[in-house]
Amino acid sequence: MNISGLTAVDSSVRLSTALAIGTHVPDGLVGVLVERCAIEPDFYVRDMLTWALTRYPRASVVPALRAELRSARAQARSQALHTLSKIGDASVWPDITSALLRDPDVEVARSAWRAAVVLVPDAEKGWLAVELTTQLGRGATETQRSLSRALVELGDHASVVIAGFEASADPVVRAHAVATRALLNDPDAAFELNVAAARRAVALGAVLRADR
Repeated sequence: MNISGLTAVDSSVRLSTALAIGTHVPDGLVGVLVERCAIEPDFYVRDMLTWALTRYPRASVVPALRAELRSARAQARSQALHTLSKIGDASVWPDITSALLRDPDVEVARSAWRAAVVLVPDAEKGWLAVELTTQLGRGATETQRSLSRALVELGDHASVVIAGFEASADPVVRAHAVATRALLNDPDAAFELNVAAARRAVALGAVLRADR
């Protein structure tokens, strides 16, 4: 198979090449696909590369992705986490470290949160809930929504831990915790409305305290 299309200027050519590789699963291309994931600029092509990797035997794919988690390139870490979450191999759990969950790169951290809630064993859910709540208040609305959705997946484990943040001295953390509580109570609710309401409540509380 001609794999030169993976480096074509036209993203549609790269996309079709990745699709062809995933369809036919030719031998010896796991390394090529993983390397391309680290530098591919187009979201849809990256997603197709991930799909192609899921078509290969786990025994050849998982070790290559694990190595990427230690890469200095943020996109390599992020895409490896995304692909591992799609594969769902629980043996990878020990590789989902605090460093990844708190990664300074937002996209890596978000990918780590999503992968973590897929791979976490029941016995580690309490630990993961504690780790994730250290990130409350981080980033813009999209990032906060990702964290809240991850916490919702942990159910009661998250509910217990979040309680300690709903009275945080940091108004951003407090609003995020309150909005997450609302999602825990109603997972189908719109996060944007919850966080907006939480921020208003926090601001009103601050005003009332100041008037005393």
